[in-house]
Amino acid sequence: MILGIGVDIVHLPRIAAIVNRKSGLKFARRVLGSEELAQWECIPEFDIQKQVRFLAVRWAVKEAAYKALYPKFKPTWKELRYQGLTLSGEKPSLKYESFTKQSEGSVGPLHVSVSHDGEYTVAYVLAEGKFHKNILNA
Repeated sequence: MILGIGVDIVHLPRIAAIVNRKSGLKFARRVLGSEELAQWECIPEFDIQKQVRFLAVRWAVKEAAYKALYPKFKPTWKELRYQGLTLSGEKPSLKYESFTKQSEGSVGPLHVSVSHDGEYTVAYVLAEGKFHKNILNA
């Protein structure tokens, strides 16, 4: 069962302005979970372009996920964890780990697709619900 589909587009100069105007770390701490923050902190300080792209991708993915899950679920930034392509070739993944019992057993897989073109990053998320036996027997 599909819970929803979400999409978000981010203009990279918007994120660059936030990183340059404020501390990039302050913004990163606000929108990234602990594992994502650890990855972001490994990006060299002088590589602003890579920092901006990293943050823009996660912003777009999490916004798209929120749109796919809302109004039944209202995930926070830190409850959503995105993992891009891995060195072993695994496709990008998105996890919703609710800090409350709200979504436990209700949210199935989250499918994510991200694309980059010039100054834009776009993300699509399809959220599945989990099937329950009582629904199938009705």
